Amino acid sequence: MRPLYFLLFILFYSALHTLKAQPNVILILTDDQGTLDMHCYGSQDLHTPHMDALAASGLRFTQFYAAAAVCSPSRAGLLTGKTPLRAGLPGNVPIPEKQPGAGMPSSQVTMAEMMKAAGYTTAHIGKWHLGHDADKQPNGQGFDYSFGHLVGCIDNYSHFFYWSGPNKHDLWRNGEEVYRPGEYFPDLMVEEVNHFLEENQRQPFFLYWAINVPHYPYQGYEKWLAHYQQLETPRKEYAAFISTMDEKIGAVMHQLDSLGLRENTIVIFQSDHGHSCEERAFYGGGNAGPYRGAKFSLFEGGIRVPALISWPGHIPQGETRDQMAVSMDWMPTIAELCQIDLPASPLDGKSLQSVLLDKDVPSPHEAIYWQMGEATDPESQWAVRVGDWKLIGHPNDPVQPDRLTEADSLFLVNLSQDIGEENNLARTQPAQLARLKQLYDTWVNALLEEEKAGK
Repeated sequence: MRPLYFLLFILFYSALHTLKAQPNVILILTDDQGTLDMHCYGSQDLHTPHMDALAASGLRFTQFYAAAAVCSPSRAGLLTGKTPLRAGLPGNVPIPEKQPGAGMPSSQVTMAEMMKAAGYTTAHIGKWHLGHDADKQPNGQGFDYSFGHLVGCIDNYSHFFYWSGPNKHDLWRNGEEVYRPGEYFPDLMVEEVNHFLEENQRQPFFLYWAINVPHYPYQGYEKWLAHYQQLETPRKEYAAFISTMDEKIGAVMHQLDSLGLRENTIVIFQSDHGHSCEERAFYGGGNAGPYRGAKFSLFEGGIRVPALISWPGHIPQGETRDQMAVSMDWMPTIAELCQIDLPASPLDGKSLQSVLLDKDVPSPHEAIYWQMGEATDPESQWAVRVGDWKLIGHPNDPVQPDRLTEADSLFLVNLSQDIGEENNLARTQPAQLARLKQLYDTWVNALLEEEKAGK
């Protein structure tokens, strides 16, 4: 019997070793972070050493897009690998009092469900904003553990949602309301993340850290407000919050290093869309550089975001990738890097593994599409990009709304010649206009037919 016991021991040890060898994944999603709002992306007034170090340890994208220009659909696209329209959530989720049952359909297969099926322990820390019913909350969408808030934003000390009355408390752990009054939410997130890392260091894990920073209210540390005192409002307040967030990311990366997990952990980072110009955000603060627009806009400043991936020893370090990519790509990319199965349902994202390994490989996308709001709404904002050509339908520019006229209902640009999207070529390039409009029409009609068929 000894040889049999020995063989069983070897098989068990081998299986355990294989399971542990699977790379961990940490997906960091920041909130309302502007296109250039890291020092390594060109913002010379920002101190972001930890995010910069993360970029230096991996690859930084220069033409990376969010799935949408507003919070909920952007998150739906990220977590399902589908365009928000196909994921069933093309617009923001309102509070449940205004629309009970709203949110991403629970029938959608999330990245967490994909990872859980492959043997990963899964966790969500931070902001959710994808639904309030039990089946639409994190624990109903594949996360073993969840800590954070369900609505779009909270005060970081009281954890209340202050928007329109009655104000409501919004802090939850695994579907149960918890109270930590006076404790700074970014600190609580780091505490939760680091505890999760320590508890799960001996098994493969997937962590979705949806940081609610630098989304308003701007509540950075006082020391960072002092550091940026030479800047004008609102850049000062925004910059202080960015550096506070950078400090928190550094604390988590330190924990990852101290546990010896760095080389076996894929770390992905991106913003959910461009910076906010809303009243609660002091009408700005973020930096889109040469790019037009901001949050809510399908101009580049609303959807071109900082994005990077780090996996030391497995992908190149300190390089950039200029290929066109989009947040839906992370799901198939993670599946390929971790060698796990994708869900059976069709995805819009494409694996970026070949792009990660070779800077000269072309983008896996011939075209990328956006749809803000229901496709049946004739005034909804949409866009398509093919190569250097981009067409926006019913564009919105929250930074300079008066610059748009009725003649701009179809806005055509060539990004290689006009990165600031200043000049509408719809009248002078009718062939390109017709080509991109036809591509969009074909795409959106196919999705509407798919929805009608109940696929």
